[in-house]
Amino acid sequence: MEKQLYADPSFDCARLTVPLDYARPSGRTVTLGLLRHRATDTAHRVGSLVLDPGGPGGSGMTAAATLVKPAGQLAARFDFVGFDPRGVHASEPRITCRSDAEQDADRASDAESDRSPAGVAKQLAEARAYGASCAKNTGADVLAHIGTREVVRDVDALRSALGEEKLTYLGYSYGTQIGSSYAEAYPDKVRAMILDGVIDPAQDLPQTLVAQTAGFQDAFTQFARWCAKQPSCPLTGDATTAFQRLARPLVISKAPALPGRTLSFEDAVTATNAALYSRDNWPVLLRGLQELTHGQGSTLLDLADNYYERDPDGHYSGAIDAYFAVRCVDYDRVTDRATIDSAHRQMLTNAPFLDGGSPDTSELDVCSTWPVPPTSRTHRLSAPEPSKVLVVSTTHDPATPYRQGAAVAKALRAPLLTFDGTQHAAFLRGNACVDRIAAEYLVTTVARDSRCG
Repeated sequence: MEKQLYADPSFDCARLTVPLDYARPSGRTVTLGLLRHRATDTAHRVGSLVLDPGGPGGSGMTAAATLVKPAGQLAARFDFVGFDPRGVHASEPRITCRSDAEQDADRASDAESDRSPAGVAKQLAEARAYGASCAKNTGADVLAHIGTREVVRDVDALRSALGEEKLTYLGYSYGTQIGSSYAEAYPDKVRAMILDGVIDPAQDLPQTLVAQTAGFQDAFTQFARWCAKQPSCPLTGDATTAFQRLARPLVISKAPALPGRTLSFEDAVTATNAALYSRDNWPVLLRGLQELTHGQGSTLLDLADNYYERDPDGHYSGAIDAYFAVRCVDYDRVTDRATIDSAHRQMLTNAPFLDGGSPDTSELDVCSTWPVPPTSRTHRLSAPEPSKVLVVSTTHDPATPYRQGAAVAKALRAPLLTFDGTQHAAFLRGNACVDRIAAEYLVTTVARDSRCG
């Protein structure tokens, strides 16, 4: 493990070299970006806490840096170790599919709103071109070894490089898929594991996205109830109808936004869904919707930029390309057009506030023409004995609905920590009750079913 000092002296930065293909350990290699904040109470240090923030495409290095402060005493007892999964952010090679200009052009287009036969044919042609671009710019061999199957092996290599006999792990969202897969592959090497905002590997891609849109509608309803109590809330009357009245015209005529740019319907939907991940963003979403009533879209476009990880200079982090690349090898391929169309209809039925365009469903089309085959399969988790895992699930989680966490807890025979709230994931995100229970578990490895409000 190559090590160097990070710009902030309280962090160590390093790279870990691993095989691209574990079946060929002496072949081509890739490197993973790592960031570590050392435990400050060395006399009572427990070990290393490896973490992943999700995505796919999220940076564990960034997560480690940002979670140290809210972690408080937990960061005194553990080294916080964030890793960028293969292909992501600081890891090399990085997944690259589109240029910055092409990403902007794709977002500005509302082609996905056209569900006519010609529109569907165009979407499929664009999906095929996108996959071909990923293979050309990244390499088909890299795309074929970018999924969770390989990331789990990387995590075990990281555990060993850190000198830990067993893994202590914190995974959010997609990070829970990494965690549950690791627990299946290496059950004897798990010391403690928190899975927060859980993805259920028993659901295929259409089922996952259909459930997710229902979660976003639920969170939107919660937001609308809050909004109705605020001055100048534009969601008067039926909130879904009011949102449609504001957003649907953007399919035909985009709103002026940041200098030289406009707000599309797709970006308005992305901004809204992104803001629903945390109540902290609700006032920003309210301001964006208020602006839209006056034909202005800057705040919503800024929210969408943050979601896509686009900086003010117009550069993208690559997280969106990584998202599709991992999704397309982690799920069974769906090629039947009737199945895809049925899933789209169910998604819009579940989330009527999104109707008039398309929610984030294009992976059903992108993955159907992906240039490399899947490397993971939809399956039910199983645990021969109670696992050393604590599952955290939020009752009104927009992205990973509560019942997914409950199902995974049952399958792993693991305790379930329920948080009554409206946000995506809960640990180290502002609730003292959740933080206390989860932090105690990481130190003691003891937990039981519990609930926080």
